[in-house]
Amino acid sequence: MGKIAFLFSGQGAQHPGMGKDLYDNYKEVAALFDAAEALRPGTLAQMFEGDEETLRNTANTQPCLYLADLAAALAMKNAGIVPDMVAGFSLGEIPALAFAGAYTAETGFQVAVARGSHMADAAAKAPAGMAAIVKLPNETVEELASHYSNVYPVNYNCTGQLVVAGSTDELPQFYEEVKAAGGRALPLKVGGGFHSPFMTPAVAEFEKDLTQFEIQTPSLPIYANLTAAPYGDNVRETMCAQVNHPVLWERIILSMAEQGVTTFIETGVGNTLQKLVDKIVPDAKSYAVETKEQLEKVLAELSNR
Repeated sequence: MGKIAFLFSGQGAQHPGMGKDLYDNYKEVAALFDAAEALRPGTLAQMFEGDEETLRNTANTQPCLYLADLAAALAMKNAGIVPDMVAGFSLGEIPALAFAGAYTAETGFQVAVARGSHMADAAAKAPAGMAAIVKLPNETVEELASHYSNVYPVNYNCTGQLVVAGSTDELPQFYEEVKAAGGRALPLKVGGGFHSPFMTPAVAEFEKDLTQFEIQTPSLPIYANLTAAPYGDNVRETMCAQVNHPVLWERIILSMAEQGVTTFIETGVGNTLQKLVDKIVPDAKSYAVETKEQLEKVLAELSNR
């Protein structure tokens, strides 16, 4: 059997009740969540009972997703499934770094809290949205975006799907141009223009916060959104630059496949990354694990291979 990679879900996948099943069924997950609740009271209520509006607030989304992502990965690891390498989509890179040993799980939660807070502040000062543009080549989307002062290609998800971030006043007209070119715009459930210059103010504040935490070179290969290559020694710099630079997701998955990964497991919330893997490397096996039932199904399938 080839190598295994864990993929950590990104913002936009959040939903009320996320993480509850794993919290109820795995003691290591309960310990993680309870420790996080002590650091940020109210987090578990947001995860388990919060409404969509509450969870869409970036300051809430990121710490909540961090826990849900890391919970699924820890449950998989404790069940005997250990990945050869990992990657996380946007916010997912923060729990991926924790899993890869760059910092402790508790430190990672504090990092997610800080990152979410600063990105929410930046978003509040620059009203913007994001949308996945489908049915058009990347080059066409890039060309259309170049006609605008504040529309940026930001998430290179897969062939035929490129996410843009743009100001709320420019996006409607941009969507019309996309439609005229034969494409389609699918707005995302996020509260800002992430991975674009809109987030530059957040980078400076995030840099200051990261000086408070003990961060080291990961002991497990983790592919960076910024470079589509494994993290090196400049962990803090790469983490910060990720905030206002594009996510090179398709290149990450292709690079992992080139390194021998044949099984990709999305750990966290939903199955967005699993679907992207199916498009990028259709010959690979892909799974999504958010619940105990899904975890046990993956264990059974992998044990039979």
